[in-house]
Amino acid sequence: MSSRNRFIGLAIAGVFVALVSAFGGYRLARRSMDTAMTTTTGKEAEPAKRVLYWYDPMQPGQHFNRPGRSPYMDMQLLPKYADESAGGPSVGVRIDPVSVQNLGVRFATVERGPLARSLDAVGSLEFNQRELVVTQARSSGFVTRVYARAPGDLIAKNASLVDLLIPEWTGAQTEFIALLKSGDRDLIDASRQRLVLLGMPAGLIASVESNRQPQTSVNIRSPIAGVIQTLDAREGMSVPGGATIASINGLSSVWLEAAIPEVGAGSLSIGRKADVRLSAFPGKTFAGHVIAVLPQANAQTRTLRVRIELANHSGTLRPGMFAQVRFESGDALPVIHVATEAIIRTGTRTIAIVAADAGRFVPTRVETGGDFEGRTVILSGLSEGQQVVASGQFLIDSEANLEGVLARLGARDTAEKAPDAGTGRQP
Repeated sequence: MSSRNRFIGLAIAGVFVALVSAFGGYRLARRSMDTAMTTTTGKEAEPAKRVLYWYDPMQPGQHFNRPGRSPYMDMQLLPKYADESAGGPSVGVRIDPVSVQNLGVRFATVERGPLARSLDAVGSLEFNQRELVVTQARSSGFVTRVYARAPGDLIAKNASLVDLLIPEWTGAQTEFIALLKSGDRDLIDASRQRLVLLGMPAGLIASVESNRQPQTSVNIRSPIAGVIQTLDAREGMSVPGGATIASINGLSSVWLEAAIPEVGAGSLSIGRKADVRLSAFPGKTFAGHVIAVLPQANAQTRTLRVRIELANHSGTLRPGMFAQVRFESGDALPVIHVATEAIIRTGTRTIAIVAADAGRFVPTRVETGGDFEGRTVILSGLSEGQQVVASGQFLIDSEANLEGVLARLGARDTAEKAPDAGTGRQP
């Protein structure tokens, strides 16, 4: 055999060996893959999931009956599998546990039990306007003396304010004295009644009757103990009948007017107890009660004013002092509640993200009650013991395109006809 024929034979033999080796390698690799799949899953490979439709993540409400690119955002359409259909057991989104850990997601447990419903507010002390009294001149006269008083002074009960000289009382008192000498009881009683109608105090009338001497000067005294608000009399001035001499506000009790947010004002009522703390008396608590919830709200701050009455027998509480007030709930009924940070309020709905099994997160509509010290009352939507996402909700939104799931929360008909990809029209 020539060298040329020998070379051709060797080449053919090499090609044959290569083909045999390649076929053997393919069979070996396929067998290894089958063995690995069986070892990993413990069973034969599951059949492919059934696809209901394809959708654009940015337009999840629009369905397509075949894969392709979205006509809206030029994005690759995603499949919607049968086990992810609305209302099925696996509604929600899946996120890899490693991604959840990287996102720093924290969870909170839905609890049931009594919730301390306290409400804190601030305010300032004011005079109790129900203890305001006014002294007046009963008849026209002249101020003959003003005692050492000034607005803002503390004054005791029955303390002298001013002396008034009232000339018109002279004739009536002289007539009364003359009738006393006559002994006619009917005329004496009628004259005494006239003195009363002229504005004479009972003590002054008794003094005239006993001394049988006219007394046209009267000493005006404070009817209560308190603070002088106004003092309009000056020595030597004339005053008409009914003119105000002084106004005095008592201090046996004071008012605290606190600004309450609208959301909490609805739980307050007349008689509700309040614990008050003042900066002037650190560590001391004063007990009070609500006497009025004023009817008009502040349009700028969206608050209502609540009036609280505090006893002040020692006189230590002074109007103008800053105060902090806490209203405690009168009930302790068990309720469903969760951390307030776990609640998402979008403006159109209130949502909590429930952590289900297999790394699935299910957005759930909830109805909430009041918020109390970082806890929110749940009226419906959540059950005791459920785990909800307390932080990282918006990171989950970004990671898993939660907006698409939220848009499908209200979907009930998933069997509607799907348009073709690329046209968006019904077939």
